[in-house]
Amino acid sequence: MKWQKFRLKTVTQAEDIVSSMLMDLGVEGVEIEDKIPLTQADKEQMFVDILPVTEPDDGVAYLSFYMEEGVQTDEILSNIRKELEEMSSYMNVGACTIEESETEDLDWVNNWKQYFHQFCVDDILIIPSWEDVKPEDENKMIIHIDPGTAFGTGMHETTQLCIRQLKKYVKTGDRILDVGCGSGILGMLALKFGAEYSVGTDLDPCAIEATHENMEVNGIRPDQYEVMIGNIIDDKAIQDTVGYEKYDIVAANILAEVLTGLTPVIVSQLKKGGIYITSGIIDDKEQTVVEAVKKAGLEVLEVTYQGEWVSVTARKN
Repeated sequence: MKWQKFRLKTVTQAEDIVSSMLMDLGVEGVEIEDKIPLTQADKEQMFVDILPVTEPDDGVAYLSFYMEEGVQTDEILSNIRKELEEMSSYMNVGACTIEESETEDLDWVNNWKQYFHQFCVDDILIIPSWEDVKPEDENKMIIHIDPGTAFGTGMHETTQLCIRQLKKYVKTGDRILDVGCGSGILGMLALKFGAEYSVGTDLDPCAIEATHENMEVNGIRPDQYEVMIGNIIDDKAIQDTVGYEKYDIVAANILAEVLTGLTPVIVSQLKKGGIYITSGIIDDKEQTVVEAVKKAGLEVLEVTYQGEWVSVTARKN
């Protein structure tokens, strides 16, 4: 699908109020580009798989918004320019120039290619479809992952923590549940490690398409990996579909705040003796997750670290 793109130049101090104005005028979503560094609070609320190198903050911000091709935009742009002119009388809103261009859905995915290149997690090569395996890497375990609309390329520390724990604990014939599966990388690697069957759940419908695409390029059959949309924490239908005491390993690479609600629920999906692998935990939330795991009746086996991120692995006795 083709879209009309509009890129408005303003200043960082005004980006919030200008974004609000755009929403009030009917713009449904705004993409913000600035050079403000991520704060610790930002890092606790998001995973950033691929973070480009940025220049020092120059105070400039760009607000981009999109409209479907064919939509008459003259009235909307006229109202935006009128509002910006009024705002400029009492605050600094910057240049307020608006660039117009055309883009396609495919462009957003292809933009990742300049940042994402093959890399290794120990002896596992993670490689996008547009690159070739080097001769020196041909003996490594290889998994093909293309970055796109679902989280999980393997570059982020949280994903790598899960990968290493899965490799350590997966046994031949295991059944794996990945809560928040994203691109499907953990479920697919579990199969490569010897698991018999993987199930993934996610809240984002993009996870279905992304996982199916990655399964195809990795030669993983539909009868080996099932992915479904839904919130396993409070959706009884999803809990029933996933099943109870069926899984040798449950992995959850999610924020600590979500893990505290998930853990007492997911115990029911684990077999007795099953392993629970968590990640996505910023270091100062480690104890919060450890306490939630213990409160759910699980035995903490180990806590592992990479950078400022933490993984807690436990067992259902």
